[in-house]
Amino acid sequence: MQKRRSGRLTQPMIRANGSLRPATWEEALDRTASGFQATLDQHGPEAFGIFSCSKTTNELNFAAQKFARCVMGSNNIDSCNRT
Repeated sequence: MQKRRSGRLTQPMIRANGSLRPATWEEALDRTASGFQATLDQHGPEAFGIFSCSKTTNELNFAAQKFARCVMGSNNIDSCNRT
């Protein structure tokens, strides 16, 4: 059974056989990494992009763009600095 406190999820959920089920953090992160890798393999790095918030810290935006460029190989980055 999924754990909830104040209506918020307290553990990751993954879709299996058409429905969501609780998962460990390791399982959820492994599935995320596998999905990213499958997209890169099938469509290349231009299929990946990051959109971050202009109201977050410079450090977080820096980390997001480093992930996109260095890990995923994509320059598709926007932090919506126009607001």
